[in-house]
Amino acid sequence: QVQLVESGGGLVQAGDSLRLSCAASGRTFSSAVMAWFRQAPGKEREFVAGISWSGGSTYYADSVKGRFTISRDNAKNMLYLRMNSLRPEDTAVYYCAADKSSGVRVGRAVQYYDYWGQGTQVTVSS
Repeated sequence: QVQLVESGGGLVQAGDSLRLSCAASGRTFSSAVMAWFRQAPGKEREFVAGISWSGGSTYYADSVKGRFTISRDNAKNMLYLRMNSLRPEDTAVYYCAADKSSGVRVGRAVQYYDYWGQGTQVTVSS
């Protein structure tokens, strides 16, 4: 069992930066693929970034590549998302997710992930 709690969201202006954090409980965190998803009002939940169990492999949606950085600290059971050059279209609820079945394959679809946090709101004003 893995429990995930996100934090770090807020209201910022376009061009600003934020760092989201996800605190995980449970022994499977360090061996699980982790990811960030987001969901804007009226839209489906979409993949933002994913990271392998070791942190050695990372993957990004094209819309955030070069602006966002995903990282993890397995010793602290923490997942992070550094978001730079934020845009109004980044406004969404951001969720962290864990795939207990894989430590290497980073899926981009919601159905790969077994555990989800409650989400944290990010609002970017223009």
